[in-house]
Amino acid sequence: MDKWLYIVLSLIAASVLAAVATLEVAPPLIFVAALLIAAGAWTFADRMFPNESGAEENGEGYSGEDESEGDPVGPETTGTYFAPGFARTLIENIPGPVMAVSEKGRVTYYNAAAGQEFPQLKNANHFANVIRAPAFVAAVTETLKDGVARSTRFTTFDSTGKLFLANINRTDPDEESDFGTQAVIQLEDYTLVERTERQRSDFIANASHELRTPLASIIGYIETLQNHARDDPEAQERFLAIMARQAERMQRLVDDLMSLGRIEMNQHVKPREALDPISIMSDCASAMLPLAEQDGAVIEVDLDPSIGIEVMGDRDQLSQVFTNLLDNALKYGGEASRVKVSSVMGASGGKIGITVADSGPGIPRDKIPRLTERFYRVNVNQSRNRGGTGLGLAIVKHILTRHGGRLEIASEEGRGSRFTVWLPLANRKESAA
Repeated sequence: MDKWLYIVLSLIAASVLAAVATLEVAPPLIFVAALLIAAGAWTFADRMFPNESGAEENGEGYSGEDESEGDPVGPETTGTYFAPGFARTLIENIPGPVMAVSEKGRVTYYNAAAGQEFPQLKNANHFANVIRAPAFVAAVTETLKDGVARSTRFTTFDSTGKLFLANINRTDPDEESDFGTQAVIQLEDYTLVERTERQRSDFIANASHELRTPLASIIGYIETLQNHARDDPEAQERFLAIMARQAERMQRLVDDLMSLGRIEMNQHVKPREALDPISIMSDCASAMLPLAEQDGAVIEVDLDPSIGIEVMGDRDQLSQVFTNLLDNALKYGGEASRVKVSSVMGASGGKIGITVADSGPGIPRDKIPRLTERFYRVNVNQSRNRGGTGLGLAIVKHILTRHGGRLEIASEEGRGSRFTVWLPLANRKESAA
């Protein structure tokens, strides 16, 4: 209030001076003089009372009160420490999240990256209500107490499940700006690094296990061709055909592993394109018709393209989901199988379900929960003979997780299986974007 009182009094003084000079100075000059006096008063007051100009500069229009408790927060959250200038501009443009927390645990500042990463972040809120990670909360609290710099990793408890590294330091009180003890926190997103490392370890373990059998088979046939079958053309032709099939199996396995790795790497990134899932499934079914005819199978498509619904998705990944399900239905649906593709709206109207049903032997109930595990097969020999890698449904599961969807499996022995892909519909705002 001191600042505003000073400005008002200065404006009154300016008006009085202007009135006194009315008889000797032209009106336009009087007006200019009043403006110059007012501007000077504003500049002087801004320097004399800086704490009263920074509240709205700090964060997203902070009001100066703790809305959670209704008590004034005090000068520690007015943003004086991060006043406009080179340092403030520098911090604002740091690509990673940066935030400051007072000795009482209240958020006093955060840059644009932090606001984007944590939309619920607001000045004067307690930091533990924004990032609910015990290890992070404990590290910040201890650093505020003893001043020892700390680093800690924590995972967010939301749908993204991101992993962050937090570097925490304490700043001493700033007497000039009346700014108390602060914890300055810089966050680094380690999600991609951690997932890449885990995928590398999984890839080595899974690949070594799955590649061992075909590789041993190829090595054995090579030794046979070099010795006993060296002069036997018929045996050479037969063995080379087997080796070619084993090599193709290894190629499919490597392709599926690489595909799964890419999907997992971007699993926390939500798709942003509005797509018509009915149209994508229709295209996939048309592409599978030649394969179905080769096996004497039939694909019946019961989809209505005029529905005009949209989901937020990745076209290539959704095509992979539908192709994998159709391929499985043709592989394991039995001889002259009949595959039916249909759609259904969710009970609440917020989801679309696309079903691939086959007329095969069905799946035992106790084995259904494990179908989306990596390398799990109901019938190992049948799967390998049909060129399966055991990764098809694992790929489907991870793609649907990224899309906020799920896979529903229903099967009864002797009566076939039904695989339904559920996807959330895009709202109007998302579709327009």
